[in-house]
Amino acid sequence: MSRTGVRPRVLVVGAGLAGTATAIRLLHFARRPLEIVLLERHPDYRSAGVAYHRDGNPWDHVFNIQAGRMSVFREDVLDFVHWANQEADRRDWPQRWAAQKFAEQGPAPRRLFQDYLDDRLSEAKRESCPGVVLVEADGEALDMQRCDRGFEVTLGGLAAYGIEGLRPGPLADTQVLQADHVVLATGLELKEPPFAAEAAGHPSFVRNPYSATGIRKLSQLPPDATVAIVGSVLSAYDSAGLLLRNGHTGRIHLISKSGTIFRTYPGTHEHGVLRLPRPDALLEPYRNREEFLARVRAAWRTACSTVREQHPDVASVIVSERVAKAWEPYLPEVIERIPTDELRCLLDEFATTIAALRVGAVEYTMAVVERAMHPQDGRVELVVGRVQAITPAQSGRLLVSVAAQHERHSVEADLVVSNFGREFDYEKVAQPLWRNLLRKGVAVPHERTGRGLEVDECGTLLDAGGQPAGPVSTVGVLREGDEIVRHGRTGAFAFNLAAIKNHSVSVAAHVIEELELRLDGLNGIAAQHPRYRSYVSNPEEADRAALEESVLLEVRRLATRERREREALDSRLTASIRSLGGLPTLPADISRHDRLMRAAVNRVAVERLNDVSVTPRQLRRQLGIGNAENPEG
Repeated sequence: MSRTGVRPRVLVVGAGLAGTATAIRLLHFARRPLEIVLLERHPDYRSAGVAYHRDGNPWDHVFNIQAGRMSVFREDVLDFVHWANQEADRRDWPQRWAAQKFAEQGPAPRRLFQDYLDDRLSEAKRESCPGVVLVEADGEALDMQRCDRGFEVTLGGLAAYGIEGLRPGPLADTQVLQADHVVLATGLELKEPPFAAEAAGHPSFVRNPYSATGIRKLSQLPPDATVAIVGSVLSAYDSAGLLLRNGHTGRIHLISKSGTIFRTYPGTHEHGVLRLPRPDALLEPYRNREEFLARVRAAWRTACSTVREQHPDVASVIVSERVAKAWEPYLPEVIERIPTDELRCLLDEFATTIAALRVGAVEYTMAVVERAMHPQDGRVELVVGRVQAITPAQSGRLLVSVAAQHERHSVEADLVVSNFGREFDYEKVAQPLWRNLLRKGVAVPHERTGRGLEVDECGTLLDAGGQPAGPVSTVGVLREGDEIVRHGRTGAFAFNLAAIKNHSVSVAAHVIEELELRLDGLNGIAAQHPRYRSYVSNPEEADRAALEESVLLEVRRLATRERREREALDSRLTASIRSLGGLPTLPADISRHDRLMRAAVNRVAVERLNDVSVTPRQLRRQLGIGNAENPEG
C-alpha cells in the first residue's frame, strides 16, 4: 500500500504532449487503484506544450507532417483524423477549416492537437479502472529528494487541488508532495545564445515565435517591414508563412548557418519502411572527420541509388527519408566508433541537415514560402551564414551580423524572429528543478552526446554513479542523447511525436509493473536477482506457442481504450498465464512465477507495440488489432 494506505501516487511533471500521452497510457494500463497527478507550470501549455498550444499557433500553423500521422496512439493510425472529422467541436472554427473534411495525407491546424489530447485524456479518465484517478494540477516542480517510498517533490505555486498529504515546503509558496514514482516530461527548454544577449527585451525581438506575444508582434507588423528570421528549421517557415498569408510585402530574410531548405512532401506521400543493406563502410574504424564524412557520402549515394533502382515507386523527394529510416538500426554501432568529442561536433554541425533528410513538410506550409523565394517574387531571401551578434541599431531597429564563408555582412530589420531552437545541454537550463537535480547528482548530462540526460533502457534516470536514481522515469526530449546512441534516432526524431508515442507506452508499462511488483511484495527482486530483467524480457525462456497467445492478449489489452473490453481481456490473460507455468531459467527460490510471467508477457507486448521496423499501419495488421469497420486505421 502507499503512504496514504489507499493508493500509490505517480507524479507526471509536465502536461504537454509527452506528459499527457504518458498519463493517458497510465490510465489505460492501471488495473489497481492509482493516483496520477499531472503537473504543468504553464497552464496554457496543458495537453499541448510549446508546439501545439492555441495562443502560440494561429489557424495557419499546420502540422509539418500529414494529419494521418498525428494519432497519439501508434496502434490506431487514423485516430486523430477520425476525431477531427467526427468528434471535434467546430463551432468556433474559421470557415476555411470548419468546412474541411480532413484526409490522411492532408494538412490540419496544429492548434487542434490541444483539443484532441484534452478529449483523449478525458476519455481515458472515464474509461479507467475503479480507484484510478487523475488530478490535473498547475504548479512547478522545483526540487526532488529521494525517500523510502519514492520521492518528495517540492512544488511552487501549487493551487489547492484536494491532493492529500501535502506539507509546507522549505520556501514561501512551496509545498512538498510525496510520490511513489515520478515521470519527468518537462519538454523543450529555450536556448539563450550569447550573441542575442543585447537584443533580449528589445521590442523588435521575438524570442519565442510560438508565444502569444510573438504571434501578436508578427500579426501586427506593418506589411512593408523588413524581417529577419534566424534559422531555417521548420519553425522558421511557420513565421514566414504567417507573414506572407497576412499579405506581407516587405523583405523577409531567412538566415541559416547551413543553408538547408526542407523538402515538400508529395500529395500522395505515405510513411514507409524499407530494408536496405547494412552500410558496412561506416563500420570501419574511425580515422578522422574528413575520411569519415567521405565514407558517409559514398555510402549515402549508394543507398539512394539502391532505393531508386529497387523501389521506383518511391518519389525522388522521399528517397532520403527512406534511407535515413533504413539506416537507423545500424547507427548505434556506427556511433560507437566515433570519439565523443568528434560525435558532439558532428551532431552540432549537421543537426539541421540530418533533420531535413529525415523529415519534410506538407505543401500547405512550404508552398507559400517557396513561391516568395522565386526571383520574380523575391520577398523571401535565404541568407547563408552564422549569426555573430544581434544588436540594437541607431535607427531603433535591430542589426543582425552574419559571417558567411568568405564574407561578413549585416541585415537591419524592423523585427528579428528567433528560431535558435531548444537547449539540449541541461547544464545550461535555468529551471530550478534541473539546477537542483544536476547539483545533487540525481541527474547527469548525457556523456557521449551532451544532449539530454543519462537514462537506462527503460528511460529511468541515472545518477552520477551510473545507477538508477530511484523510481523516476523520463519521456521525450530528455532522452535525446540516449535515443541517438541506443536506437540511432537522430535530429528531431529523437524526441518528436513518433518517439514520444513509444516512450509513453514503455514508461507507463514500466511504472505500472514496478508499482504492482511492490504491492505484491516483489519490489526487491531486481536487487536480489540482478539478472531479473533479462529473465523476464526473453521470450525464448518460455514455451513459444503458449507465450504467443498470452502476448497477443496483452497487446490487445494495452491497445484497448474501453474499460469493459480491457477487463475481459485481462481475465483471459490471467487464465492464459496460469496455464504457461514458470520461466525455466528463473532461480528456484523466486516465488510467484505467475506474477513474473505476467511481467514477461507485458514486456514482450510493449516491444511489439513499439516495433519501429514497420509502419504503424503494418504494425496494426500484424498485431491483429484492426476491426471490421476499420481494419487498418
